[in-house]
Amino acid sequence: MVPHLVTALNGPLLDLEKKILNNTPSIERWFRLEWQEHTPPFYCSVDLRNAGFKLAPVDTNLYPGGFNNLAPEMLPLAVQAAMAAIEKYCPDAKNLLLIPEGNTRNSFYLQNIARLMQIFRQTGLNVRLGSFSPDVTGPTPIDLPDGTTLTLEPLERSANGRRLGLKNFDPCTILLNNDLSAGIPAIFDNLNEQTLLPPLHAGWAVRRKSNHFSAYDEVVKKFAKMNDIDPWMLNPYFAKCGQVDFNDRSGEDALIVQVDALLTKIRKKYREYGIKETPFVIIKADAGTYGMGIMTVKEGSEVRDMDRKQRSRMAVVKDGLEVTDVILQEGVHTFERINDSVAEPVVMMIDRYVVGGYYRVHADRDINENLNAPGAHFVPLAFAQQHSLPDMHAKPGTAAPNRFYLYGVVARLALLAASIELEKTDPNPEVY
Repeated sequence: MVPHLVTALNGPLLDLEKKILNNTPSIERWFRLEWQEHTPPFYCSVDLRNAGFKLAPVDTNLYPGGFNNLAPEMLPLAVQAAMAAIEKYCPDAKNLLLIPEGNTRNSFYLQNIARLMQIFRQTGLNVRLGSFSPDVTGPTPIDLPDGTTLTLEPLERSANGRRLGLKNFDPCTILLNNDLSAGIPAIFDNLNEQTLLPPLHAGWAVRRKSNHFSAYDEVVKKFAKMNDIDPWMLNPYFAKCGQVDFNDRSGEDALIVQVDALLTKIRKKYREYGIKETPFVIIKADAGTYGMGIMTVKEGSEVRDMDRKQRSRMAVVKDGLEVTDVILQEGVHTFERINDSVAEPVVMMIDRYVVGGYYRVHADRDINENLNAPGAHFVPLAFAQQHSLPDMHAKPGTAAPNRFYLYGVVARLALLAASIELEKTDPNPEVY
């Protein structure tokens, strides 16, 4: 099934598709050269928004969920990519310890963990699940909706204190699928003998979205220059605002000034391209995930007019993390729909490879709202032809493989930005 674009099939995005398809050999070569200079994150998902006049990433997740939303025919590609990724860090890998989020009531998330275990077991690894939750004191079975069971086990440090594993299980590689929003547990201190993926500074205890989009800004400027593209077509404007307290309203005036300044920049671009849509800005916590701490505004004054409930919602995100820094991001409309519900593509990657994706669909949200919210459902993306068969002769905007190839290119730009971001924020760069 290929969801349809509701926008008229003309305008800047179709020119973009044409340029990228025509430049495919030089683009793929450019990526290969970049990956010689930078190490991609172990895995990653990128939320894209397709406005018909621009295609841009709005979020890059280094602890991706959603592997359960991949189409079954994409699994061999995921297994192959996982093999390549593991061999980089531990060529003789035998045991993999996977550490999930503590939220064991979310059956969708647990199905994601089951799918990840399936992928890595098919690479030939022994895979077990570890937890640093105080509630997990012994092997703890968790039933899944499909009748299968996952078993969580408590983490243990080795007798010499230098390694982390489970009872009778010593892993070469430890894979985190927990974004560390609540902070970095002491059990991860001084693990010098094992590879921890992603590194600890990729977690929300340290990571900031503004650092990511600064790196993305650099990447997209290089890419756009090479392909004679306006970088704005692939890049949401953004700004950072610190020392904000939504509850006591401190920092509010500075935030309003920044929102209005960003809207002025966006309106200028809209006039340049004759875009009739209403510009908007997304305000979201600079750290954190799960679609929390996000609001849409069309004027800076809307920040002042927030009611108490809205302020409380913006003040705290996942795991009770208090919001003091926010990122303001140019809102990108999404004009893709499935059965009349607003949809946005999410692209999944392992190492430097696109392994599939899905549409996040929300019947109760509008084209300018965050779709990562309760009530969303997911439809696998037809990525089967993603790298192999873009149709160079198709009329722009008419061939699904071409659009999916375009998604894959933009997602890999965000992946490259994430690798540069992690290099720049690495507290121990000499380790590499």
